[in-house]
Amino acid sequence: METMENWLQKANVLNEALPYIQRFHGKTIVVKYGGSAMVDHELKKNVIRDVALLKLVGFRPIIVHGGGKEITRWVNKVGLETQFVNGLRVTDKATMEVAEMVLNRVNKGLVSMMEKVGVKAVGISGKDGSLLRVDKKLSGGKDIGYVGEVKQVNTELLNTLLDSGFVPVICPVGSDDEYHSFNVNADDAACAIATAVGAAKLAFLTDIEGVYRDPLDKSSLISELTIPEAEELLASGNVGGGMLPKIQNCIDAIKAGVSRVHILDGRIEHCLLLEFFTNRGVGTAIIGDEEERYYETNA
Repeated sequence: METMENWLQKANVLNEALPYIQRFHGKTIVVKYGGSAMVDHELKKNVIRDVALLKLVGFRPIIVHGGGKEITRWVNKVGLETQFVNGLRVTDKATMEVAEMVLNRVNKGLVSMMEKVGVKAVGISGKDGSLLRVDKKLSGGKDIGYVGEVKQVNTELLNTLLDSGFVPVICPVGSDDEYHSFNVNADDAACAIATAVGAAKLAFLTDIEGVYRDPLDKSSLISELTIPEAEELLASGNVGGGMLPKIQNCIDAIKAGVSRVHILDGRIEHCLLLEFFTNRGVGTAIIGDEEERYYETNA
């Protein structure tokens, strides 16, 4: 049986969330959805419920999702070979067909989950409405097939959906000037879309807790970083692997006008709500120089 103390705790949580709801009411936010939160069913439900709540309290959310693990599973299932160059999947014509099929399947599954919790959603790919126009992307000068670099984002369809009360759910497939399909890195797609729509927030759901001053010291998690601090961290050599391009993406997005970028551990239940609505978030926020800090960093 719940006590009055439990009820007061819940009231305090709602009260703590109020200034954040007021500040970002009516603002567009982009959530890049990937990692374990996409394959664990309970985590998936929590993410969808979090985005639904953000929508219902007045945010304008856009979801950009990946699907790399599922693509790999299906590529292997149909007998194709999976190859990577500098961390990027080599995507020949057959692999592109599988990737597009899988991403569209994942996309419609997420739309169904969103509809089940009472929020209108529309699943689209970057090909719809010429949302993502791309050029062929090379990796270290090597041709890796149908992998695209976003060169232009057409926001007309997105704005129409947002203004009509829908949550756009986007799979990262774009088209070139000849209308060929290209696989686009979901992080890159999310950054390009967040920049184009002037998002107040861009959140990456990952399989790590956030950004560390020292990757070997779990107590060195950094709550907030300004652009100069983030650039200094990159130059220090303490950031490697997949985090390096992710932080660079964050820096580029902030410089292009996105107010805040969050790197969150998608394995934590309701990580979006904890980061957006509490005084002490659960990941790392990278902010513009003019942005007010929410709390002191432990950097």
